[in-house]
Amino acid sequence: MLLEDETHVIQWLSQYGALPKTQLLRMLQKTPATSEKILSRMKRELQIADVGDGYYLGLDPLSRPDQKTVLAVWVLLRFIDFVEPLAHYPASFPSQLFFLKENTGYEIVVLYEGEGNLLRLLQPQDDLKYIIVVPRIAMAQDLRLPRAPCLFATVEFQGLEEPEVLFYSEETIHNGIKQFIS
Repeated sequence: MLLEDETHVIQWLSQYGALPKTQLLRMLQKTPATSEKILSRMKRELQIADVGDGYYLGLDPLSRPDQKTVLAVWVLLRFIDFVEPLAHYPASFPSQLFFLKENTGYEIVVLYEGEGNLLRLLQPQDDLKYIIVVPRIAMAQDLRLPRAPCLFATVEFQGLEEPEVLFYSEETIHNGIKQFIS
């Protein structure tokens, strides 16, 4: 019989595909040592497996990570203390991830260069906000935004195990001012 935390890990990996081990450790919301024990036990019991060189974990060693989903999960992790373990899941295209925080729905949309036109496919609803992840914040100035509250984010890898996630408001983008929003 699976423990609750093990059930969560299996749910996340079945929803998102392979994820970096660091993300799973953080998503468990336990001490690092406890989270490590949970994942080690799951690997020992063949419930999860190393993918590639072991940076990623998946339900089997042939799992392949989706890089847009991985970026979306890095953004989710900035809110993880306010999100229930199963209150996030894959969203409908072009969004990667949906989560509930304080009765408000958020969709994370990861865009690469030249994909700004995908925002036209979004269908805004009441009580839904978007977090649009772009490779460079300057790209946000050229986007045609949906009629819904939007927040922008960049995920900056600087050689660390966890990237820095920076947030920007719509106003600061239009004013050309870089501003971190906590």
